[in-house]
Amino acid sequence: MVRQATILVIDDEKEIRDLIEIYLKNEGFRILHAQDGVEALELLDTHEVHLIILDVMMPRMDGIVTCLKIREDKHMPILMLSAKSQDLDKIHGLSTGADDYMTKPFNPLELVARVKSQLRRFLLLNQAYLPEADEIEVGDLVINTSTHEVRVNGREVKMTPIEFSILELLARNRGIVFSAEKIYERVWNEPFYQSDNTVMVHVRKIREKIEENTRKPRFIKTVWGVGYKIET
Repeated sequence: MVRQATILVIDDEKEIRDLIEIYLKNEGFRILHAQDGVEALELLDTHEVHLIILDVMMPRMDGIVTCLKIREDKHMPILMLSAKSQDLDKIHGLSTGADDYMTKPFNPLELVARVKSQLRRFLLLNQAYLPEADEIEVGDLVINTSTHEVRVNGREVKMTPIEFSILELLARNRGIVFSAEKIYERVWNEPFYQSDNTVMVHVRKIREKIEENTRKPRFIKTVWGVGYKIET
């Protein structure tokens, strides 16, 4: 269950860590703390963690470098926190492998809601929750919804939970064009904000992983002015 999950909070400000812990413990989560990326990586080697809340600006090892190192071999959701609120900062954070991005100061109740949303998706995928067929095939692209594996020409491709959810949505509905708004609402289960570049960033990251030529994608097509689709 989501309420039994362990969350690692990485932030150099003790007040922020304590605030997050109060709200998440009230929801039944187990909390681990780290003051920076170095300490966080050590904890990840010895503890099972289901979600990470990661500050960007930290001493010794900042959140961007930490995220990149975590993504070398781990795929739990990462929710990035930062005082930087510009679109380019958010795009950069998502491009390193984060699944979500919130700016400081943040609403603790919104943080809890986003944590729950990310965890539901991640835990269901990793419990082999299977409402439909195990495998979706689109040419030489194979998506296994039971094992959360993606293969292209037999080569395994590592996906974050959000990336997998977007790819699965498009693959299950081949030929249907999904706007960025619809993708966001279906995958994140929350209202879409017009200025949000989140979907665009994640689609770009998916293409980088599954396409031989991102300028001429074989799988995820852009319908200009409308959205994205995977053709039949």
